[in-house]
Amino acid sequence: MSTLAELLADHTGLPGESVDHLQLVVAEWQLLADLSFADFLLWVPVQEGADDFVCVAQVRPTTAPTAHPEDVVGERFTTAEHPQLTRAMREVRICREEEPHWYNDLPMRREAVPVRLGEAVIAVLSRETNLASPRVPSPLEIAYLGSAADLCQMIADGTYPSPEANIDVHTSPRVGDGLVRVDQSGTVVFASPNGQSAYHRMGYESDLIGTRLAPLTRSLVRDPFDATDVSHRILEALDGKPGTRTEVESRRGAVVLFRALPLRPAGRAAGALVLIRDVTEVKRRDRALLSKDATIREIHHRVKNNLQTVAALLRLQSRRMQSGEARQALGESVRRVSSIAMVHEALSMSVDERIDLDSLFDKVLPMVNEVATAESQVRMSRTGSFGVVAAEIATPLVMVVAELVQNAVDHAFAGGRTGRVELVVERSARWLDILVRDDGKGLPAGFTLERADGLGLQIARTLVESELRGSLSLRGIRDDTAESDTAGSDDTAERQSPEHGDGQHGDGEHRISGTEAALRIPLSRRT
Repeated sequence: MSTLAELLADHTGLPGESVDHLQLVVAEWQLLADLSFADFLLWVPVQEGADDFVCVAQVRPTTAPTAHPEDVVGERFTTAEHPQLTRAMREVRICREEEPHWYNDLPMRREAVPVRLGEAVIAVLSRETNLASPRVPSPLEIAYLGSAADLCQMIADGTYPSPEANIDVHTSPRVGDGLVRVDQSGTVVFASPNGQSAYHRMGYESDLIGTRLAPLTRSLVRDPFDATDVSHRILEALDGKPGTRTEVESRRGAVVLFRALPLRPAGRAAGALVLIRDVTEVKRRDRALLSKDATIREIHHRVKNNLQTVAALLRLQSRRMQSGEARQALGESVRRVSSIAMVHEALSMSVDERIDLDSLFDKVLPMVNEVATAESQVRMSRTGSFGVVAAEIATPLVMVVAELVQNAVDHAFAGGRTGRVELVVERSARWLDILVRDDGKGLPAGFTLERADGLGLQIARTLVESELRGSLSLRGIRDDTAESDTAGSDDTAERQSPEHGDGQHGDGEHRISGTEAALRIPLSRRT
């Protein structure tokens, strides 16, 4: 089955930032479905201005019967079939149907919630409630629906979910685990039965209603630092700051997960939701898995140390070499080994085998410049974001980009030239596009990537084809204004001299003003 990123890539042209936000919404929306007693469908317009919407994700509630027993993902609706979708996008507000809607002989009530990112509406959530089973209003249902209404309004405001929360959806508490709602002052106004039971196991025997939750929770936690931390998380949620999962151990030995969510519909402070989960038994089983993860990270750490030792030995060997060519080859080997070591260093600090490439390249690129020939004066810059990628593509991708940058530094600015190498990155749902662009002397006459005999380009091409399953191309950049702007200059003559390449393109009317390496890597449908 296609993933959300693949469906968005197939049907939309949304940029990577919008895709990331929709993935955050989907990661959080089981909470919305359970609080709403309703199904949620994520709809995106097929193209700009079109009347068709396609469903790219679906979630069912665990607290009520579903309105969609069948899979709706991939289906298309027009504006006539679901007019609230278009209204919600255009009016940037939650739109509800006045009368129940019949779907496959089931009565349901539908409403559309615009998903806002910044100033733009990038998708629409459809909340669809099964009305076939009548529900008797209860304090629990009223509290759940009120909380869901606040969160839906925050989605329409563009304030929920927050990318700063960094939530692990697989282990965070859910609605059924236990829920407590507090007002603006931090006083409990509702506690679900499971939420009340979790506090009983922590050692509080009385009713939670009317208590100040933050100081109460602090008094029940064994470790004083954990007690202060969980108390601050609750108070920060009241101030509107996104909460993260916190695990604490009570004085009675119960292990409990907490997560506090701020409620600020339409920018108005409305208290906070506190989700609670008793994980005392689960924690015992998880310790074995945590030990395994720690072992994997330790292996990455040791591999990094070993590679750094190899790099140090190669560096010592290069200092003893009399041949300049041999010293340069060993220097490039040091850079390659050090690049791989940096990847393992990042993996040793990762808990999910994923790497933030932006911070990694901020370390790799200066190292590449240090290995460059001493007489070259090259400035490097990066535009765009690589984002976070899986470990399986991190190592070959870092190697390829480093080789392309090194190739540009070594060959575009030989002989004491000054210039600039620019790394341009653009990420979408399906592709990672990377351009390594220089303003050097250009490609030599008759150059083809397939016949290039340089070791760096051979390494890059092999890794792109075998490991990354992407594409790589090199081309000269034409400067159409070169003749009028720099005619007769020494630099023009030098670039067009045989030792620096032919300097011409096609019929000789354009000067080559640099080289551009284009790398395209697929991010979806990886096996």
